Amino acid sequence: MSAFSVRTVPYGGSQLLNICDADLLGRSIKDGKRSMEIGRYYQDRLVDRDEAGRLLQSSHIINMVGQNSVELSLELEIGARSAVKKIGGVPFLLVFTA
Repeated sequence: MSAFSVRTVPYGGSQLLNICDADLLGRSIKDGKRSMEIGRYYQDRLVDRDEAGRLLQSSHIINMVGQNSVELSLELEIGARSAVKKIGGVPFLLVFTA
């Protein structure tokens, strides 16, 4: 079972979702000049795949990191595979929906 760490934030009348694979919490990833700290920005509570999917579908701004998080969003047709980037081999994706 995949666990996801999520944090939702009201933002301009919409919902901002920060989501990552739970096993990435506390890690720092680097790739050349780019780096990312995966910490409290993504940490509020742990959810299962079903709840993660519901949150992805109800959010308008999504910041996601990790193979499971990104793959789930792509399965739900949220975001595009061509927009996925990697830092240190870890995929991340930013999505803005209307």
